[in-house]
Amino acid sequence: MSVLICGSMAYDTIMVFHDRFKNHILPEQVHILNVSFLVPELRREYGGCAGNIAYNLKLLGAEALIMATVGKDFQPYSQWLAYCGLSQEFVRVVDDSFTAQAYITTDMDDNQITAFHPGAMSFSHANLVPPNRGIKVGIVSPDGKEGMVEHAKQFHSAGIPFIFDPGQGMPMFDGEELLKFVELADWVTLNDYEAKLMEERTGLSPEQLAAKVKALIVTKGGDGSLIYTEGGILEIPSAKPKAVVDPTGCGDAYRAGLLYGLTEEFDWETTGRIASLLGAIKVETPGTQNHGFSLNEFKDRYRENFAHGF
Repeated sequence: MSVLICGSMAYDTIMVFHDRFKNHILPEQVHILNVSFLVPELRREYGGCAGNIAYNLKLLGAEALIMATVGKDFQPYSQWLAYCGLSQEFVRVVDDSFTAQAYITTDMDDNQITAFHPGAMSFSHANLVPPNRGIKVGIVSPDGKEGMVEHAKQFHSAGIPFIFDPGQGMPMFDGEELLKFVELADWVTLNDYEAKLMEERTGLSPEQLAAKVKALIVTKGGDGSLIYTEGGILEIPSAKPKAVVDPTGCGDAYRAGLLYGLTEEFDWETTGRIASLLGAIKVETPGTQNHGFSLNEFKDRYRENFAHGF
């Protein structure tokens, strides 16, 4: 049984600012903001939510199917996917567009400022969720707006349970539109900032949102995560990374852990801890798809962090 991951494929240009944004942005002057950050470190990485989630799922041994639209410059990324053994069955090339591009600047507090060019991602609605491909679970992650809307409807119509992960795509939707996603989805996952924005736009608290789905997952970075279920709120501890190098892609790694736990039908305590450990492993390595491990190594680290296995 496979996981269908609907979302972006992107090239990430990652820059590191050797200071803190707060030292250079004057709150009382944001209406005339004009700042420049010297970034001695720069890397170009393979990224995008769908690519990152699929990469992490593959490390755990799951069959991850990416559904995305990409541009005429996709060949290097395509070669990387082939090297990783990831299927490109549902990756569509849009010949007159560029693959989505993210330009990310990270400071010493792990805050990030991102500029994003959607490119071919804007045509994601051209892809259709396949109803007869043996898909056990899916996810609607940040993508073109129309694509996210249509893929949520298609998952629901096909009877395929899915996670709604609005992520950085949340600003595209108003409260009514977000509630439509929630009504169709089986699970919703947000970081703590997105949870506050969701509450502001929908007028519903996390507990009220959780009552509409099987579970609401809210990540809190190094402070762990909360999983709201019918039985109450589970506090999932964070796993301990060996080093904190680059937070980019940690949220996608966490979501891969959620999908893995759902496909394996683990309980939420185990699923949340798997997701937490994946995020911790990712933060140890620059970029979003440069870390690696065997499933046995992962299980050993799980036991080290949580004093039991899965």
